[in-house]
Amino acid sequence: MTARLQEIFKRMLARYGGQRWWPADTPFEVMVGAVLTQATSWTNVELAIARLKDAGALSPSAIRYLDAAELAALIYSSGFHNIKARRLKALAKFIGDAYGDNIDAMREADCDTLRRELLAVSGIGEETADAILLYALDKPVFVVDAYSRRLTERLGIAPQSQSYGTHQRLFTDNMPRDHTLFAEYHALIVEHGKQACRKIPKCDRCCLRDICQTGAAASTQSNHPAHPAK
Repeated sequence: MTARLQEIFKRMLARYGGQRWWPADTPFEVMVGAVLTQATSWTNVELAIARLKDAGALSPSAIRYLDAAELAALIYSSGFHNIKARRLKALAKFIGDAYGDNIDAMREADCDTLRRELLAVSGIGEETADAILLYALDKPVFVVDAYSRRLTERLGIAPQSQSYGTHQRLFTDNMPRDHTLFAEYHALIVEHGKQACRKIPKCDRCCLRDICQTGAAASTQSNHPAHPAK
């Protein structure tokens, strides 16, 4: 499996180039983006983050002391703005209470402990917690999302269990535990999901087609078109 995953990474990197995720000026901006990107497009998140910056509200202390309704208005473009405002305030409270707003202290904390702490924050699920750990705090965890599940299922390498943990271990158990590698790999999967491995796959533009079960099936169909009805 290690060789297979390395080959997939190599091909996507050759096709799309380095993605250099996550686009942000500070680690806390990454955390905010990880919360806001739930169930919305990145374009909508960028608008919300820009408004937070303009309001001087892109720090844990500013989020904590900002009125909930005002915060919701600032992030309106991200969708579910009232819910996400509560989640941002819960995250900011945790960072203040547990780490005194010291992001460097969070980065130095034990990864497993920090993950459990993040998952205890209201509204922070596994994907969001791992995005924060990987992209904001340089922890070697792999982010599992809809794109990675779709890709591994179509390639025929998905684990039998559908749990988040088993999908995550497919990568963490078979690749070097390096946060730079995991960040690039996840970003490439997202780009591949947007370009080729869509809900309706564009197999003709896929750099993995010859090693993909779905791609092989598509090739067979294209080589043996159905006979027209008489």
